Amino acid sequence: MACPYEVNGSEHDDNSRPLGKNFGMLYGEYLMLDKILEAQRMLSVLDGQTPVHDEHLFIVTHQTYELWFKQIIFELDSIRKMLDMEDLQESKSLEILKRLNRIVLILKLLVDQVPILETMTPLDFMEFRNFLAPASGFQSLQFRLLENKLGLKTANRVRYNQAYTEVFEDEPAALQAIEKSEKEPSLFALIEKWLERTPGLEKDGFNFWAKFEESVDKFLADQVKTAMQEPNETTRTYRLMDIEKRREVYRSIFDCEVHEAFVARGDRRLSYKALQGAIMINFYRDEPRFSQPHQMLTLLMDIDSLITKWRYNHVIMVQRMIGSQQLGTGGSSGYHYLRSTLSDRYKVFLDLFNLSTFLIPRDAIPPLDASIKSALVH
Repeated sequence: MACPYEVNGSEHDDNSRPLGKNFGMLYGEYLMLDKILEAQRMLSVLDGQTPVHDEHLFIVTHQTYELWFKQIIFELDSIRKMLDMEDLQESKSLEILKRLNRIVLILKLLVDQVPILETMTPLDFMEFRNFLAPASGFQSLQFRLLENKLGLKTANRVRYNQAYTEVFEDEPAALQAIEKSEKEPSLFALIEKWLERTPGLEKDGFNFWAKFEESVDKFLADQVKTAMQEPNETTRTYRLMDIEKRREVYRSIFDCEVHEAFVARGDRRLSYKALQGAIMINFYRDEPRFSQPHQMLTLLMDIDSLITKWRYNHVIMVQRMIGSQQLGTGGSSGYHYLRSTLSDRYKVFLDLFNLSTFLIPRDAIPPLDASIKSALVH
């Protein structure tokens, strides 16, 4: 394939006109490379000292992160717009899957980018670290917008010595963007509403939840019957205790009040009905109608997983560069603060990871009847 500024291997068209002057736009002009490639301002140079070689790598790496954050936000905004409707058509769901997968691939790239930065040694970093203060990755506006647009709640954020918005107190436009991102429907909120509309949950229809509860009761009763046939009393007692523990786990989803208590404690995020939809999709993922929804839930978990991996790689890198006792450049507790962001409170789609807790064997899953199968086809 010829480069954008070449025609048949030549820099002129058929009339010998220089490209870029009278015909189209040059590659560098289109990408505004003059601005991008001149945007690496090395502070070690401005200080009048010999330039610190690895400062250039540090700048380029973080600028690259910001560009990819911008693309993720661009994809997220488009996905949220498509989800913000009552009737999600199949063509739209396919596009959502494509864009979610794109976000996943970008995040994989960001995770793999950390080792490049780790080619810089702690001593190399110390040569220019003082120039950075008080700059910090904590001040990345785009990453905060990304978190908010995904659905990370302020209450789940770990405070280090101030609210995350305070670092932007001198930037009115940034504060306005953050406030907007906190108020508008997040991806989590839209996914929650979408799950609540899962076909088959209707009590006057297939009524999956009632059938599922019946199946669980029968499954546990069969387990008890089998355990009672165990000749060894100690083993029998242990197995019966284990079954009761499982019964309590299932009760936590069938009893709405217990579920709401989990939500209040922050151990669950989805509404009662949305959790039902997620479990139903997980059970019937082999049905054509539930295949795309199941892929969507899988990609949402991938996004959470990859952001956690990126945080982890970042934590390990920071510990290698500045140790575990020093302060971060932005005034945070550095390593200790970053390590605290690896907890489940930072997983937006935490409930999806825990769906396997409520599985039952395939042969115990209530079969879809003819009416629901017909409805799913149409």
